[in-house]
Formats: sequence, C-alpha cells, structure tokens
Amino acid sequence: MYDLIVVGGGPAGMTAALYALRNGKSALVIEKTGFGGQINHSPKVENYPGTLSMSGNEFAEQTLSQILAQGAEIEIETVTEVRSEDGRKVVRTEEGGCYEARAVVLATGVRHRMLGLPGEEALVGDGISFCAVCDGDFYAGQTVCVAGGGNSALQEAILLAEKCREVIMLQDLPYFTGEAKLQDVLFAKPNVRALADLKINRLLTEDGVLRGVEVEGRTDGNVQQIACDGLFVAIGLIPENEPFRDLAELNSYGYFDSDETCVTKTDGIFVAGDCRSKRVRQLTTAVADGATAALAACRYINGL
Repeated sequence: MYDLIVVGGGPAGMTAALYALRNGKSALVIEKTGFGGQINHSPKVENYPGTLSMSGNEFAEQTLSQILAQGAEIEIETVTEVRSEDGRKVVRTEEGGCYEARAVVLATGVRHRMLGLPGEEALVGDGISFCAVCDGDFYAGQTVCVAGGGNSALQEAILLAEKCREVIMLQDLPYFTGEAKLQDVLFAKPNVRALADLKINRLLTEDGVLRGVEVEGRTDGNVQQIACDGLFVAIGLIPENEPFRDLAELNSYGYFDSDETCVTKTDGIFVAGDCRSKRVRQLTTAVADGATAALAACRYINGL
C-alpha cells in the first residue's frame, strides 16, 4: 500500500511525486510511455525560472533522477482503471498490475493532434513545433507556417508574427473559426498571410531538414509548394481522461473539469497538469499543478 499513486510521469506527475515524498509519503508513479511527456518535444527550454537554457529531455531526466533519489518507485504500465474500495484506491493496468494507495493524482497529460503526414514524427522538435512561447525564438527573422484556424492557432500566430519575417496561416476549412477579435489583430499584421480551404499533402524536406509544405486546394484542387523554415501545428489537443470520467467530471472537450485546487468529486482523487481544464498550458503551470495536487493529497491522507 502506497500513500500516493501518480498516474502519469510528465512534469505535473513527477512534481506531485516529489512534493509527496518531501512530505514523508511513499509514492509510485505509473507512466505508460516515457517520462517527461510533451516537454520532451522541446529541444530548448528558455522560459523556466532559474534555468538559462535546457532541453525538455534534460528537464525530464533530471526530474526523474530527483524523484528516484527521494525514494519514488516507478512502473511503465498503462493505467486502465482506478477504483475506491474500502477507503483505499485500487489502480489496475493493462499489463495486469494492481496497486493500492490512500490517494491518487491523475496527471494523464494530453497529446497533440497531428497532421498524420509521412515523416511528421521525426521532425517534431526539429522543424515542427506546437508552442510559440516555447519555440518561437528559434524562428526569429524566418518564415513559418501555422496549421489551424481556431483560437489556439490564431494566438500562436500572433506571438510568432512579433518575431518572424512572415507567418503563413494554413486552414483546412473555407474560413477561420477563431474569435473575430483575434482574427482582426492577426490579419492586420503586414507579415501575416492567410490561406484557407486547403489541405497539407506532404512535408518538403532536404537532408532531413524541413524546407516547406505542399498544399492542395480543397475546392479547386490547385497544388502549390510553400517554402518555410518551421511549421507550428495547432489543430487541437487530445486529453486521455475517458477511463476516469466516473471519478472526475469532464468538460465538453474531455478535460478534467477541476479548478486550481486540483480536487475532484471523488475523495482522495486529484488531478494535475495539462489534462485539467485551464487557459494556460506551460511547463510552469504543470509543475504548479503537481505541487498543488500533491499537497492536497497529503492533507487528505493526514485526515485534514
């Protein structure tokens, strides 16, 4: 029996384990793929307080080493079920594992919706990015494309337009779906070009380096090649919270509908990180959630 089981080994999950351990609790972190989550896609992180520069992978490795040194246990398994039984939490995995704890933090994260193009995965973090705040500076003075037309894509493009020589919007619908005010701000910028009603057919590379994209008009079938130095994909995030919907309310987008307290409708179940409904998803907000959820879990365990 553990004091705390953390489902998910991203920044939020590992921070939750760290704070629980520092409070004298035992902690098990169950991660299904690799520790670090989405931060591993960032080749350089320069907006984390106290650190001039690091890669996302370095952050993940250092944090994992930190929690292991504090006594955390880890398992690489896929959690399929969390249940409350006789005052304890029972966590079951796809691989047949069964673990018990007094409290659980769900830090399941999200995955970026991808374009589904050949070679796309290999370019993530090296030509293809998802976060203008994280990676925009790497493309200062260059040309970038932004795939998407909703609020997230418009907000990313507004930030990029302040740094890049040109920002080219690529929308698969005939119109942009983001808020009118955001569109007014973005499309008033002289270095922004908008292309709609098209699909991205393929990525153009040379020696493994992204050089542009090939697009095709959905209505006229016109094919053209657009040169660019980077492609920001902003077509949505996919939370993976469905297996836990009986424990915590989900909003219409599938995110845990919990505020900054990180509590849920189920006693002893807490949520943290990008899987939670929030406006800002950054490394700093993820670790903040992890700390908040862990401290709330410790209070619960202590009967406070």
